Amino acid sequence: MRAAVWTGPDRLENQQVPLPEPHDGRAVIRVEYTGLCGTDFSILHGTHPRAQAPLIMGHEITGVVETAAPTGPAAGTRVTVEPLISCGTCSACRSGATHVCRRLGLYGIDEPGSLAEYVALPPEALVPIGPDVPVLEAALAEPLAVAVHAVARSGLTGGEQVMVFGAGPIGMLTALVARHAGAGHVLVAEPSEERRRVAESLGFDTVPAGTDPVDAVLRATDGDGADIVFDSAAHPSVAAALGRAVSVLGTVVLVGVYKKPAEVDLQALTFAENTVVGVRVYTRADVERAVQLLETDALGLGRLPVEVFPLEDIEEAFEKAMSAGGVLKVLVSPARPPLDHDRARSVRTS
Repeated sequence: MRAAVWTGPDRLENQQVPLPEPHDGRAVIRVEYTGLCGTDFSILHGTHPRAQAPLIMGHEITGVVETAAPTGPAAGTRVTVEPLISCGTCSACRSGATHVCRRLGLYGIDEPGSLAEYVALPPEALVPIGPDVPVLEAALAEPLAVAVHAVARSGLTGGEQVMVFGAGPIGMLTALVARHAGAGHVLVAEPSEERRRVAESLGFDTVPAGTDPVDAVLRATDGDGADIVFDSAAHPSVAAALGRAVSVLGTVVLVGVYKKPAEVDLQALTFAENTVVGVRVYTRADVERAVQLLETDALGLGRLPVEVFPLEDIEEAFEKAMSAGGVLKVLVSPARPPLDHDRARSVRTS
């Protein structure tokens, strides 16, 4: 089969590799789309601590069951994937919190992923998606699960003043899920003009260019600050602002992953008795909730700007994904030509 293989720092090669076998009770999935994300960028650059070349990346997986496993979805079922690999024996796993396993792994890092025509996966990793969901929207299930988990961890109950730092794919999905969950008002802070325009097209207020985000949220909340602040940017400037942006007794949710320690005003967080919540990937329930949101079209994800690249143009796809422009999600399709089922839903394809 055709695959895009990472062969070392900043090197990707289109290769012919053996088809995966349905061994150990696994199913074989015919890949429709693979989404690219920041984890893939770190692998590409050779900075991910676990990834070893040669490797087929890809963990944001949408596809159709080609060869069914003895258990799990039948052949022909469209699925998304919960790509986490847990050990099953550490204290987190024993308590049921397998998503924070001490030795957590991921398909596309620790085992071959989906930047290929086919991938073999255990049936318990597969989550069926209804056939009426446009496939380009189905391809957003994995990052949507991150947003679902972040909002669940925030404790949002309805009516809260919410601020989201970062209007990348996770930030925008978090804003959409928070609004759907009943947030009273959502303000988005994003330095990119293109991404601010995307946020505004989705009905969100944004921090104007040249305005301090903290000043903006204080003005919007009569000086109180946001009840819940989602940090989807993971930028040192945002870390330094969190204690000033959140209200007394408010909650800070760390959604983005910082690559190194950042300066945080712990005194401000302490004096305001703030709650700081970490977010790591998602639970199975979060993935299932994301699928439910897709199946009911609750968020209108057909409005998100998405671009599709063929597998052969993998380097161009990464360049686009890393540009932080107005395209929120880059998808790679091994189909010839790339799948374009959803043009009618105003989702862009290349």
